[in-house]
Amino acid sequence: MRFARLGALGEERPVAVEDDTFYDLTPLTDDITGAFLESGGVHRARAAREAGELPVIDGAGRRIGAPIARPSAVYCVGMNYAAHAAESGARPPENLVMFMKAPNTVVGPYDDVAIPSGSEKTDWEVELGIVIGRRASYLGSRDEALEHVAGFVLANDLSERAWQLETSGGQWGKGKSAPGFSPTGPWLVTPDEVDWSDLRLRSFVNGEPRQDSSTADLIFDVPYIVWHLSQHLALEPGDLILTGTPEGVALSGRFPYLRRGDVVELSIDGLGAQRQVMV
Repeated sequence: MRFARLGALGEERPVAVEDDTFYDLTPLTDDITGAFLESGGVHRARAAREAGELPVIDGAGRRIGAPIARPSAVYCVGMNYAAHAAESGARPPENLVMFMKAPNTVVGPYDDVAIPSGSEKTDWEVELGIVIGRRASYLGSRDEALEHVAGFVLANDLSERAWQLETSGGQWGKGKSAPGFSPTGPWLVTPDEVDWSDLRLRSFVNGEPRQDSSTADLIFDVPYIVWHLSQHLALEPGDLILTGTPEGVALSGRFPYLRRGDVVELSIDGLGAQRQVMV
């Protein structure tokens, strides 16, 4: 099943999506939140749709917001593709690298993104995102991990590389947390609809190809990431985990950094596509 949120920023309406039809979820919930996911919202939405209890709404011309309301946390995995680690000047990590982004970086997949004032090295990163559906703390094994996953999303982990690496003081957060730096969606797709282990990821800037890889190349895969993070922190329903980006970013030195007017397009098979204009 696919879920989305339609409407102006701060006024999004939760919907279920089948083909090109939008089904209103407000009879079940005010929004797609952690509480909705944890309380069996996916099952209730599916049952209500099959029973014909969800009204059809017209989504034409309406803004598509992030498919989840603001998460309590955005966790990110760094250098999780060997080729990307190499283009960053690093070896593939032996231990999972985690950093965090501010939750208010999460915006819609087609929203304009403002290049931060003073930025010279704003970069794109197409990523598979995991949305947590049940609280996960000290999971016994990676075999339990997918029981705590509500679904998957497409995300752009935008980064200001100078602030991340040159003036960071050793932490990455300053280069990762500018407003709008986590475009997410268009859909939250439940695990039964996608094979997370082999999804094609692509990105383009002004129509020119940049990244083209597969989640099959992840160093640390989805179950391991969820299990591993649960050993160090409590993952809450609605939390977003970004799993890392493949090679082909501006940090490699092969491409220019983003400038005003540039158009960034990203896609992951089964999870939809995004388009952002840099302003």
